[in-house]
Amino acid sequence: MTPSPHGPASGHKTSALGALTLGAIGVVYGDIGTSPLYAFREALAQSAGGGIDGAEILGVLSLALWALIVVVSLKYVLFLSRMDNNGEGGVLSLMALAQRATKGRWAIVTLLGATGAALFYGDAIITPALSVLSAVEGLKTIPGMETMQEPTILGLTMGILIGLFAIQSRGTASVAVLFGPVCALWFAVLAGLGVMHIIATPAVLAAINPYHAVSFMMGHGVTGLFVLGAVFLTVTGAEALIADMGHFGRQPIQLGWVALVWPALTLNYLGQGALALQALAKAQAAGHVLDNADWFFLMAPDSLRAVLVLLATLATIIASQAVITGAFSLTHQAIALGLLPRMTIRQTSAEQMGQIYMPGVNWLLLLGVTVLVFAFRSSSAMAAAYGIAVTGTMVVTTCLAFIIAWKFWHWEPVWTALLIAPFLALDVFFFGANILRVAEGGWVPLLVAGMVGLVIVTWLMGRRAVLARTSQLGINIDDMANSLTIRMPVVIDGTAVFLTQDLDIVPSALLHNLKHNKALHSCNILLKVEVQSTPWVAEEDRLQVTPLNDHFCKARLCYGYMDKVDVPSDLARREGLLARPGGTSFFVGRSAIRFAARPTLPRWMTLLYTFLHRNAADPTAYFNIPPNRVVELGTQIEL
Repeated sequence: MTPSPHGPASGHKTSALGALTLGAIGVVYGDIGTSPLYAFREALAQSAGGGIDGAEILGVLSLALWALIVVVSLKYVLFLSRMDNNGEGGVLSLMALAQRATKGRWAIVTLLGATGAALFYGDAIITPALSVLSAVEGLKTIPGMETMQEPTILGLTMGILIGLFAIQSRGTASVAVLFGPVCALWFAVLAGLGVMHIIATPAVLAAINPYHAVSFMMGHGVTGLFVLGAVFLTVTGAEALIADMGHFGRQPIQLGWVALVWPALTLNYLGQGALALQALAKAQAAGHVLDNADWFFLMAPDSLRAVLVLLATLATIIASQAVITGAFSLTHQAIALGLLPRMTIRQTSAEQMGQIYMPGVNWLLLLGVTVLVFAFRSSSAMAAAYGIAVTGTMVVTTCLAFIIAWKFWHWEPVWTALLIAPFLALDVFFFGANILRVAEGGWVPLLVAGMVGLVIVTWLMGRRAVLARTSQLGINIDDMANSLTIRMPVVIDGTAVFLTQDLDIVPSALLHNLKHNKALHSCNILLKVEVQSTPWVAEEDRLQVTPLNDHFCKARLCYGYMDKVDVPSDLARREGLLARPGGTSFFVGRSAIRFAARPTLPRWMTLLYTFLHRNAADPTAYFNIPPNRVVELGTQIEL
C-alpha cells in the first residue's frame, strides 16, 4: 500500500528536510550571511572620492543585488549544485570527478584542483579576521562608545579569535546545534532591518533595475572596476554552497537560499541603500557632502545597537567556525588525494566521521589570522585582501565545471562552452577587478596560495621522483617469489604485511627483513593502499587479493577520499587472510632522502620535499595500525 502523501512518511520526510535546511543555514551560509557587515560600505567607499550622490548609491546597490542573482542563484544554486561527486562537492571533489572523467590523463585537472585548494587557504585566514573585526568595530556605533580606541577593538577581536581556535580540539558537535537557530535569527534580523528602512524610502527599490548597475559601470571608468572588486564581497562564501553538499544535500541548501538567505540579504542591502539615501537627503538639505558610514549598524535604533553588535559577533564566530571546519575537511581530502603530506588527524565525535581536528592546520590558521589583524588593523583595510582568493577559486570551479559537463556528462563541447562562457567571463571580470587591489592588500591571499601551491607541487613531484627511483633500482616481485621457491630461507609462523606504493617491486622493508633476519614469514602480503576519485568505496569492494604462490600475495585496498582508513579491519574482513598462527606484523619502510650525484629534482625542491617527508605524520597512525604490530625498517633514497 502506498502511503498517503500527507501521512506519517511524508511528515517525517518534511521534518528531516526542515532540520537539514536549518543546519545548512547555520553552516553553509555563515560566510555570505555576514557580508552585509562590510560589503555595501566598502563598495560605496570606492566611489566616494568627491562625496556620494544618489546615482552612485543606486548603482552600487544594483551591482550588489545582481551579483547575488547571477553568481549565487544562477551559477551555484541552479547549475553547480548539480555537479556533485556521489553527493560530495567542493573544488577537490570537482577535481576528482574531472579526473575520473578524463581517466587521470589531463594534468590541467590536477593543476586546477591544486590551485583552487591553495586559494582556499588564503580565504580561510581572511574570513575569521575580517568578519570578527568588522563585528567588533560595530561597538563604535553604540551611543557613548564612539571614542573607543583601536587597541581595545584589536584586543577584543584577538580574544574572540584565540578562544575560537582554542576550542577546536574539543570538537564543535556540542555547540553546532545552536548554529542553525542563531543564523536563522540573524537572517530574520537582516530582513527586518531592511524592511524598516525600505518602507521609509521606497525609492531605493529602483536599484532592482539592472540599468543602474550598467549605467554606473559605464560612467565611472577605472573607478567602476574598483567598486566592482568591492561589490564582490557580497558573494564571498558562495563556494560553501557546493563544498558542504555532502553534509546536507542539494535540496536543503537550495531551499535555505531561496526561502530565507537570498530574500534576507536582498532586503538588508536595499535597507542599507535606503538609509544612505535618507542620509544623502539630510546632507543636501544642510548643504553638506555625504560621507561614507557604517551603514549596517546605523540601521538599528540606538537602543538596540548593542544587541545587534552582540548578534553580529555570534554570527561572525559561526561563519569563522564554518571556514575553520572547511579547512580541516579540505586538508583531509587533499591528503587522501595525495596533494599534501600526511598530517595528524583527530576524531572529535564518535557519531559523526566528518568531525575532525587537525592541530597543525588549526594553529597555522591562527598564526595567519593574528598577523592579518595586527597588520591591517581595520576591516576596511583588510577588505581589499578578500576578493582575490574567492574570485580565483570561482574561476577554477567554472573551468572544472566545463570539463565535467563535457567529459562526464557528455555534453556537446560547443554548447557547453556557450553555457559556461558567461559565467567564466563574469568570474574573470571580477578577478580582474580584484587584481587592481593587489597593492592594497590583495597580495596576502596570493602569497598564502603561492606558499601552499609550492608545497603541493613539491610534494607531487617529490613523490613521483621517489616512486620512479624505487622502480628503477627495485627487484621484480614475481622474479623474487620464484627464486625463493628454489632456495627457500627459514620460514617462520605469522603474516607479514608490507606497505608499498608499487606492487610489482619488492618493498625495501622485505629485502631488509630477509637480509638481517634471514627468515621469511609463512604468509607475505604486499599491500598498496589507494585512494579513488570517488568519496566513498563500499566495504565489500575495497579489497582485491592476487596470490603469487603459497607464501606471497598482492593486495590492493581502495578507499574513497572521504572514507576513514582502517587497514587491519579491512584486511581482516577477507576470511583466512590474517587468521594464521603467529599473528600479523606490519612492515613499513622509513625512507631517508639523500642528494644524488645526478639529481632528479632541483636542490631547493629536494630540500623542501625532505622537510615535508621528515615531518609528515606517522603513516601507521594514518592507516589505523596498532603501534605494537608495526616494524619499521630504514632505507635511503637518492634524489
